[in-house]
Amino acid sequence: MNFLFPIAYAQEAASPSTTFNLIFIGGMFVLFYFILWRPQSKRAKEHKELIGGISKGDEVMTSGGILGKVTSVTEDYMGMQIADGVEIKVQKSSVAAALPKGTIAGIN
Repeated sequence: MNFLFPIAYAQEAASPSTTFNLIFIGGMFVLFYFILWRPQSKRAKEHKELIGGISKGDEVMTSGGILGKVTSVTEDYMGMQIADGVEIKVQKSSVAAALPKGTIAGIN
């Protein structure tokens, strides 16, 4: 029966080479950089530029979904008018987006 089903003798398992292991680990770091780290740092840079560009009169939306017009700006906080005679203070870091002029008037 050896001619139909050849006998497979057990062999010692070959271990991967050190070079292969280093290339594999390096590839994982490159993948980690391009999938996670780079896009996150890019978003953080864009958000920092958004916050740095906020000025009085801009219309913004906070991460909580509050729309308002900026009435005052300090280093860390800003005042937002959300209705006639209603002003709230929020952290500048909570701003999610700057809206085009007239957006709030179009919603009301």
